[in-house]
Amino acid sequence: MSSFIAISYLVSAILFIMSLYGLSSPKTSRKGNYLGIIGMAIAILTTLLLPQVHNLLQIILAIAIGGTIGYSITKKVKMTAMPQLVAGFHSLVGLAAVFIACSALWMPESFNIVEGKKIKTASLIEMGIGAVIGAITFTGSIVAFLKLNGNLKSKISLFKNNQKKYSQYFAIFLAITLISFIIFGSKFLFILLILLSFLIGFILIGNVGGADMPVVVSMLNSYSGWAASGIGFTLNNPLLIITGALVGASGAILSYIMCKAMNRSIINVIFSGFEDNNEKSLATENESRFVKQGNAEDAAQIIKSSSSVIIIPGYGMAVSSAQHAVYEMTKLLEESGIEVKFAIHPVAGRMPGHMNVLLAEANVNYEKVFELDEINSEFKNTDIAFVIGANDITNPAAKTDKTSPIYGMPILDVACAKTVFFVKRSMASGYAGVENELFYNDNTIMLFGDAKKVVEEIIKNLT
Repeated sequence: MSSFIAISYLVSAILFIMSLYGLSSPKTSRKGNYLGIIGMAIAILTTLLLPQVHNLLQIILAIAIGGTIGYSITKKVKMTAMPQLVAGFHSLVGLAAVFIACSALWMPESFNIVEGKKIKTASLIEMGIGAVIGAITFTGSIVAFLKLNGNLKSKISLFKNNQKKYSQYFAIFLAITLISFIIFGSKFLFILLILLSFLIGFILIGNVGGADMPVVVSMLNSYSGWAASGIGFTLNNPLLIITGALVGASGAILSYIMCKAMNRSIINVIFSGFEDNNEKSLATENESRFVKQGNAEDAAQIIKSSSSVIIIPGYGMAVSSAQHAVYEMTKLLEESGIEVKFAIHPVAGRMPGHMNVLLAEANVNYEKVFELDEINSEFKNTDIAFVIGANDITNPAAKTDKTSPIYGMPILDVACAKTVFFVKRSMASGYAGVENELFYNDNTIMLFGDAKKVVEEIIKNLT
């Protein structure tokens, strides 16, 4: 039986690695998901066959209940709510790590971690670190969920003044409590450790600004992986250790890539909760500045006479579910001999890959979708840049305004196109709270309204 289990776990680990590789490209992402599902199914079935696993009926019932809840939630959730759904699921992984650490501390004999009459020091280290990461992941993910869902403002802080000082005090207190727990194995210290970790999770994510939320979602994914890996050590399950490490490492790498794309320091993003919150309201309503406003009929006539169009999707496309209409417009333009491409910014939307998923859902050809570095140089030779609610990632202030919170972030150079159509509901600022200077450019024409309805009107005038 042990050889069978070892081989099954090895197969699962290989499938998980192949799944991650598949998810690295939109072309193979569907296959990657299937491989991950198969790997997880093998892992669960193998774990149920372990000799130390009892009460199979209860476990299967719990899996069935959890699976049913998860299926019903994911079937109902809209694509616009996918980022907060991911954050919410991350919180459950963190909470599971905390519960398992609690079980190990209260019932150490069941986990075979007793040596003499005391819990092994190595096990206390595993429990302590796993519980800390899990608790931080839980509250951090809850805060991220509430922010992405619009229930909390962009930046929140427990301390109006001296945020940095008090946050550092709590971090030091957490480190002392962790070391003390490892030395004494006290249940009181463990409870205190978890409560402090919950608080630190709130502090860490609460002070992160809106522009950095995609990175935060990715980092929380990494945290949940490390929490799962900690569970694996506590349960003495090698596959869980490997799986958690894969998720943790891939999430950390993705966060680093996104920070690089935003010209952000990953250390500053992770530990922004330990900085003073000096956020100011940066969005301004400047009614004296002139913007050109067009309609769908005008846009259709100008687009008809063009030879090349680059479409820049953003969160506005997700909110209105306009991706299918965009695909229909793309087909009409290509039938007229117009070259159409899509430009995707690394942090477009509210989570990594958000726009890629939407375009894939609408059957947009992967070959027409390009990342920032691949397509940015083409805007200066493009007739039309068609922006759909992509606010911060097109804002020239990132290059010109040193006081802006998005300064230094690489943007899509849509302003270089001959004509820019910007589809937006209003003149409101983006998620970072910064007014977009692109609105006032001479070559920008604003198309106000719901993105789906605007694109559908353009389609009517193209036919």
